[in-house]
Amino acid sequence: MQALANIANSLRLGPGLEADTDMGPLVSHRQRKRVAGYVQAGVDAGAQLVCGGNADLPRGHFFRPTVLARAPETSSVVQEEIFGPVVVALPYDDIDEVVGRANGTPFGLAASVWSNDLSRVHRLVPRIKAGTIWVNCHNLLDNAMPFGGFKQSGLGREMGRAVFDHYTETKSVMIAV
Repeated sequence: MQALANIANSLRLGPGLEADTDMGPLVSHRQRKRVAGYVQAGVDAGAQLVCGGNADLPRGHFFRPTVLARAPETSSVVQEEIFGPVVVALPYDDIDEVVGRANGTPFGLAASVWSNDLSRVHRLVPRIKAGTIWVNCHNLLDNAMPFGGFKQSGLGREMGRAVFDHYTETKSVMIAV
C-alpha cells in the first residue's frame, strides 16, 4: 500500500501541455468538488485515506491522486464511478471474490487488472463485465479500439469501427415476388 501511495505522491500535477506534467486538472470546479465529496464519503464510511484527498493547488481544477484502503464494499467509492484520480485498494482471498466485486456494481465502463500472472489474467478478463479492461496499465486508449461501457455505463461504443453504429441507421428491405 505504501508503494502505491509513493507512486501517487510522486505524480506532478500541472498543465497538460507541459512536458513534465504527469496529470492535468479535472474538467471543472464542479467535478473537483464531486470527487472530493466521494473521497469524504468514503472516509466517513470507514475507508482509510492513505494519501491525497485534496486539491491544494492555487489555480485550476486539480485533485491530488488519492489512495483509499479498507473501504466498505457498500460505500459509494467502491460502488460508483468517480471519474477522478482515486483508487480504492481492497484485499481479496480468491479470484471469485474479485469477480464478485467487479461485477457487483451497476456500472461497467472499465476495469484495471494488475498481475504478473498472465495465465490468471486470461481466465479473469472474460468474467469481468466491463467495456474496457486494461492489464498492467490504466486509461490507455487506442483510436482503433471501441470504447464504451456495460450496464449503466453507457450505450454503444466510441472509436474504432463500432462508432459507425452511432451515426448510421440500418434499414432492412425484403421483397417477395
